Amino acid sequence: MTPHTPVFCSIVPPHVLDKLAQDGNDAARRTLEHDGALRTRRRVTALRGIAAPESSPTGKPKRTIFDTGHTATLPGRKVRAEGDDPTSDATVNRAYAGLGATFDLFQQAYGRDSVDGTGLPLNATVHYDRQYNNAFWDGEQMVFGDGDGEIFLDFTLPVDVIGHELTHGFTQYTAGLEYYGQSGALNESVSDVFGSLVKQYALGQTAEQADWLIGAGLLGPSVDSGVALRSMKEPGTAYDDDVLGKDPQPATMDDYVRTSRDNGGVHINSGIPNHAFYLLATELGGNAWERAGRIWFDVMTGGTLASDADFADFARATVAAARTLYGESDEVQAVLKAWSSVGVPTS
Repeated sequence: MTPHTPVFCSIVPPHVLDKLAQDGNDAARRTLEHDGALRTRRRVTALRGIAAPESSPTGKPKRTIFDTGHTATLPGRKVRAEGDDPTSDATVNRAYAGLGATFDLFQQAYGRDSVDGTGLPLNATVHYDRQYNNAFWDGEQMVFGDGDGEIFLDFTLPVDVIGHELTHGFTQYTAGLEYYGQSGALNESVSDVFGSLVKQYALGQTAEQADWLIGAGLLGPSVDSGVALRSMKEPGTAYDDDVLGKDPQPATMDDYVRTSRDNGGVHINSGIPNHAFYLLATELGGNAWERAGRIWFDVMTGGTLASDADFADFARATVAAARTLYGESDEVQAVLKAWSSVGVPTS
């Protein structure tokens, strides 16, 4: 499948890095400047066109881990290939395992061969740059920083961060949601949804057992009042800290944030569809990847969702997908209830 236009997508929102940089954190300032340059470079590359990596359906992952040795030159030196024994570097091994956990969710739960559906090789680079406070998908591969050790730890630690970023690849090869405004917030939300499902699937957790946090275990010792980057269960509560500031995510349309920053608030307003998914998954109960996740998956792969879809478009698509899957059922009513609870219309 020909991918949609690739974009640079990172796990740490610009507003977090901006707050840290304004407070004099040099690692955050350098990360912010670096990410801005990469976004510009990715837009230029997209305009020129980009060749899709060669895929071949196998039903098995094809992972390669690279190490830049704290430089910013991608992809770096190959340090572990598919089937190789674990190395002495825990970061390399976590990246390898996280790529595998993401592949497993899509393959075993949905029958999809890698993020593109045709066996796309999964490449990741670790130890990127020095004190780099982010992880990103650049349209071709995953990249992980080590963090600064004070505010952010190693970005391979939370498996949902790996799942989140790889899901940007899934979106690139399916609905191609434009990375601005509500479609961009949906792009981010879909990555949070499947990133959380990767963790739940790997741990064998039900919707009730899951923490519904994105990036738990990532925050370092300098953060006193924070548990993660985002909460799908309670958007706006992931952190409230002197260092990070206050989590700005809204849970409903009543608190929708209108801003020109961060591509129209894609990392902020994603809290609204995130919360809708959480409400649906917990209303249905059991394993969230089975019914709630299947509805979201079918919307993304169904070929009917416009790339500039807004929240209402996406909500209506989930209702239609639920009806196709389950008929007039409790699942459809749960979908309608979830979107109504966050203030997004479905008619």
